[in-house]
Amino acid sequence: MEPRDTAPDSWEQEDDVEAVMERQLRPESNTLNVNAKPFVPNVNAAEFVPVSLKTDPGDLESVVADKLSSLKVSQSSGPVENGEADGTTEETWDEKEVETSEEEPGGGDDGPEEVPTVDDVPPETLEEEEEISVPKIPPIQPDAPKKEHINVVFIGHVDAGKSTIGGQIMYLTGMVDKRTLEKYEREAKEKNRETWYLSWALDTNQEERDKGKTVEVGRAYFETDKKHFTILDAPGHKSFVPNMIGGASQADLAVLVISARKGEFETGFEKGGQTREHAMLAKTAGVKHLIVLVNKMDDPTVNWSLERYEECKEKLVPFLKKVGFNPKKDIHFMPWSGLTGANLKEPTDLCPWYTGLPFIPHLDSLPNLNRSSDGPVRLPIVDKYKDMGTVILGKLESGSISKAQQLVMMPNRHVVEVLSLLSDDVETEDAGPGENLKLRLKGIEEEEILPGFILCNGESLCHSGRTFDAQIVIIEHKSIICPGYNAVLHIHTCIEEVQITALICLVDKKSGEKSKTRPRFVKQDQVCIARLRTAGTICLETFKEFPQMGRFTLRDEGKTIAIGKVLKLVAERD
Repeated sequence: MEPRDTAPDSWEQEDDVEAVMERQLRPESNTLNVNAKPFVPNVNAAEFVPVSLKTDPGDLESVVADKLSSLKVSQSSGPVENGEADGTTEETWDEKEVETSEEEPGGGDDGPEEVPTVDDVPPETLEEEEEISVPKIPPIQPDAPKKEHINVVFIGHVDAGKSTIGGQIMYLTGMVDKRTLEKYEREAKEKNRETWYLSWALDTNQEERDKGKTVEVGRAYFETDKKHFTILDAPGHKSFVPNMIGGASQADLAVLVISARKGEFETGFEKGGQTREHAMLAKTAGVKHLIVLVNKMDDPTVNWSLERYEECKEKLVPFLKKVGFNPKKDIHFMPWSGLTGANLKEPTDLCPWYTGLPFIPHLDSLPNLNRSSDGPVRLPIVDKYKDMGTVILGKLESGSISKAQQLVMMPNRHVVEVLSLLSDDVETEDAGPGENLKLRLKGIEEEEILPGFILCNGESLCHSGRTFDAQIVIIEHKSIICPGYNAVLHIHTCIEEVQITALICLVDKKSGEKSKTRPRFVKQDQVCIARLRTAGTICLETFKEFPQMGRFTLRDEGKTIAIGKVLKLVAERD
């Protein structure tokens, strides 16, 4: 510090003093003005903050209003200040998100001292402030809970037209605009795939577009007057059946798409085809109602012929009956064309013999599902990723979730907090059963979560374990199955290796009687009760208590071998 003080002493100190004296004496009014000027723009800035807020939505009227107000301000307070004020508005506009997000938790110097007194505030406010600045868009919120949420999964053999149908539905319900579709059509034409353009609305992945095959379960949603539907577009290819099981486990309603084109229906329905397997998997995933869409009726080989439609129907009904669907109550057949959209929203003149409702009105007319929102929270996780925290996706099976709620991630027993909640990409405060949710969680890392984990409320945790007894129906297996047999278990969204450790008894299909002696093996079409042990700990419930988490399928070598239900959970012996 000293050398700095001595420097002015040794330099021309007298001149300095004179200069200071001059400044203080002569232009007194000037210095006052200079001091005042920095303050004027500050006042203006305070006025301008709401204006910048107005311009956020980008409404023309508000922009015009802003211009007028800024003109008035400029008239009242000289040109220089106006320029400066403009600068400040730009800054506030750019830094808006940062400011708002830090506003509450910081709150100046004394803020942090106050915050800890309230338990739930800090994580919530951070998030809320951030969210407030962005999603001003959904004015639908008040009505959203009124509409019933229904998840529809499109299943069927590869190339039956599932994604095209999904794209057509989105177009006709206004979820995809015409321009986007025209762009897809141009791109598809360049690749000589003109008829694929509708499926591109759901097959967004480049690999899926090039090959024309869905790999992952595509999601989209549309609304009718009464209900809110989520489309789950499942892959038809047999290599991607595990993905399809994940999609079907979230569905309330399945749409089995079959192709009426000569040869295509037959290949889909024969032993190796996916029409059979998908229908069976949908039933085991807990889908109660099945709509069978006979697609490609506009094909030259079919030409909306009633004979072909009836032929497909006759072959399918006995099989669906065998799987467990009641043909009178649970199944509805419908002809239509995915490419032209005939019989989707409005009835078509091309098939006068079909007297039922078109597809979307038929979905609307289905009876409501009874779901209990007061049950325990159960949310099986389908997928997870990192995005400003840990985000998980899944369908809420029972209970309701709200913002800032404390939940437990099973089977690891991590306590997590819900920071924000999106239902079909619309921000909400709380969600009920049946909704497809995206949750941003606090208190857990993305690496610590696996698909198949379950979010529960702390009061009633779901059961987890490795050993359980189950009733199994062997559907398709060439040789016999003995204790020690390994397969892959698909239960809700969880995929885990499993071993049949013991066969307990056989069950008679007709009478339901159990055999007195333990069987040494089981073979195709037999029903047995067996003890299974998984490689790792999984979450599951008995079928009686919670059907959605008590059904499972066993797969091996790319085939579905057995379906079953959990009867009893066995405690671990240490």
